[in-house]
Amino acid sequence: MGRPVDTAAVALRRRALAARIGRGVALIPAAHERDLERDYVQDNDFRQTNTFFYLTELETQDAWLLIVAGGEAATTVLFLPPRTPSQERWTGLRLGPDTTAARLSGIGRVLPTDSLDRMLAALFRASGPIYAPLDVTTRDEPRLKELVFSGRDVRNLRPLVDSMRLVKDGDEIARMRKAIDISAAGHVAAMQAARPGVWEYELEAALEAAFRRNGADRLGYPSIVGSGPNSTTLHYDVNRRQTRDGDLVVVDAGAEWGQYTADVTRTFPVNGKFTPRQKAIYDLVLATQQTAFDSTRPGATVAQLNRIAREYLRTHSGTLCGAQSCDGYFIHGLGHWLGMDVHDVGDYATPLKPGMVLTLEPGIYLPAESLGVRIEDDVLVTATGAEWLSAKAPKTTVEIERLMSRPSRP
Repeated sequence: MGRPVDTAAVALRRRALAARIGRGVALIPAAHERDLERDYVQDNDFRQTNTFFYLTELETQDAWLLIVAGGEAATTVLFLPPRTPSQERWTGLRLGPDTTAARLSGIGRVLPTDSLDRMLAALFRASGPIYAPLDVTTRDEPRLKELVFSGRDVRNLRPLVDSMRLVKDGDEIARMRKAIDISAAGHVAAMQAARPGVWEYELEAALEAAFRRNGADRLGYPSIVGSGPNSTTLHYDVNRRQTRDGDLVVVDAGAEWGQYTADVTRTFPVNGKFTPRQKAIYDLVLATQQTAFDSTRPGATVAQLNRIAREYLRTHSGTLCGAQSCDGYFIHGLGHWLGMDVHDVGDYATPLKPGMVLTLEPGIYLPAESLGVRIEDDVLVTATGAEWLSAKAPKTTVEIERLMSRPSRP
């Protein structure tokens, strides 16, 4: 698809997986092209499965990856369907089982898919479990269904790979930085397009145009643009309301690049100026997020960060939310893992380690006032603390008002 494979990174991931398996076989299918006649395809008609991509970085359909673990060295084989020139007139060039695929993938042994079953039959005569990803993406895969019901020792590969994906390597972090920088540019574009009377979908259009203009492959998830009363609905993504003077707008949107996604939320006044009430709520949310960030370091847990954020809200709310603490209007968790999935895989009880990426997204939602504020940033855990990855998206009320007051704003 035009992006090189980091062959060293994926080879290291495959070796790490083989070491975890110890002895056995891992069999991983690639995704298939989506059916334009059956599926509601809103972007590309193909996106690679995350497990296959993690171990190959190949965006190729109908392939299989075989890892034979055991001993000091693991054997890796990539199986690809043969190229069909007549079909490629419709689909474009595809990887085939040849030396080009071996060179691009870094996998030395590449065979046609019609040789896979013969190789599996030989391998299965030896003892050892078979590991395969058993999830919604593979439930209709005939070869895997046959294995599961064959009586063999078939185990789910996902827990092993998912635990590996929790700590990002350098290549993954670079991809995430790109996706997050693109997303920040989109949020800036949405702020610059704001004015009373603009429709939510117009802000969405400005945001997503900036995503694509800066190289995004697709959206990480449907964009949320909620103004006024819609700012208090967490996953509102209809985006059909016309804004009014005095509204706050919550924009929760992230671009995907290189199979990795961002997840960034900004809240801003559609007229470019926070009211004193809006600013008070906003600044409390922002201070809560900063407090959680200051405690983000190796050894901490997501649950601990969540408690720290809620305690800060409880002790600093004053009467901002009436008789009840503003903690009562923070109705979701503080954050989640981020990676190839917007809510990425991983055990939330795992203490933080360098290389983990998570979101910090406190919010206060006051439906009676049609006032919702959420601030969400993507954070990389480092050896000594944490790094804001999404700092390029303006976040303080001063930064937001300054950006929105520029003469270039439409």
